[in-house]
Amino acid sequence: MRIRVTHQRITIALQLVLLAETVFAIWGQRWFTAFLTAMIIAITFFPLLFERRFRIHIPPELQLAAIVFVFASLFLGEIRDYYTRFWWWDMALHTMSGFLLGILGFLLVHIMNETEKIHVHMNPGFVAFFAFMFALGVGALWEIFEFTMDSLFGMNMQKPMLGDPSGLTDTMWDLIVDALGALVISVLGWRYLKNPDQRSFLERWIDSFIERNPRFFRR
Repeated sequence: MRIRVTHQRITIALQLVLLAETVFAIWGQRWFTAFLTAMIIAITFFPLLFERRFRIHIPPELQLAAIVFVFASLFLGEIRDYYTRFWWWDMALHTMSGFLLGILGFLLVHIMNETEKIHVHMNPGFVAFFAFMFALGVGALWEIFEFTMDSLFGMNMQKPMLGDPSGLTDTMWDLIVDALGALVISVLGWRYLKNPDQRSFLERWIDSFIERNPRFFRR
């Protein structure tokens, strides 16, 4: 309970920072910044709306991780220009996205593996492999999206590195760190399925998800 309250307080603090930025942007007539920040605030409520709409309870740790990722990528990265100020910011966020997508992929196939409504049983190695490929596949689709937006609308989503105006180096490094993040989650997920008694942050998140969503799992 205490952990959940702490996560809620951190989430509210981030939302208040975003709200203050929105107010200052409107005061300074920076309309695009105000619009983008308001959209980020709306995105931070998605986990709550997702829970209510689909009755899938997301562990508070995972909710907070997703909100921090949105805050760091859209607010700090785009509005505060951290992508330009810190050369490693983009790679750090892609590593984090690899973590989050790997967790999502693992939970998806773990639900299919455990629910009685789907008659399938996959070994731990395949579950881990699916989580890795899911995260890497979504990461590749995102890179295609960035390339398309830059090509069609002249945006700067790929953030080309110095000496590489084509953006290829940035794309490759993004995919590499996506893969590294996904690999860490895949290994931890495989270890969880092979040795449930071993503990790490992923095991705690998975156990929390199972406890809060018992209808998806056999008992």
